[in-house]
Amino acid sequence: MSISPDAMKIALILTFSTLVILAAVRDIGTYTIPNWLTAALAVAFVPAAFLAGVHPLEILTSLGIGAALLVAGIAMFAMKWMGGGDAKLLAAASLWLGVPGLASFILCTGLAGGVLAMGLLAMRSAWLRPYAVAGPSWVGRLATPGGAAPYGVAIAIGALAAFPQGLLMRAANGGF
Repeated sequence: MSISPDAMKIALILTFSTLVILAAVRDIGTYTIPNWLTAALAVAFVPAAFLAGVHPLEILTSLGIGAALLVAGIAMFAMKWMGGGDAKLLAAASLWLGVPGLASFILCTGLAGGVLAMGLLAMRSAWLRPYAVAGPSWVGRLATPGGAAPYGVAIAIGALAAFPQGLLMRAANGGF
């Protein structure tokens, strides 16, 4: 039994988007991204890539990109620039994007991170903080001056923005 191309695209989109959105939501609410989410995203890549018809050499290249971004993420974690879950999410999402979506992913993630930082600075200002802390407790945590930034949100936005140009969607669409 073969899977239709449209069903394949829907399955790829749902799997990828569900996992990265869940990671972003968890990061906003708890400042953590569970290992099971990033592991699920990473483990699902290989069977999804084979089902989409990705060439094995491209799969290996994506694994190399993921490993390189994991090393970069670990370095950023060591410098306290991002959390450990963010580093793992960055690497796991990059697997699905491969070479075709990498530049877009990095650019969109950086831009989304800048917007996130500006929003958090505004929320943490003396003018807006009283309103933020009056809301749900997770909003109050976000509004804490000097607090962490849920960078998993920026990574998820970058990943979702780059996904249409990424390796798996390119393969599911029959190449370039």
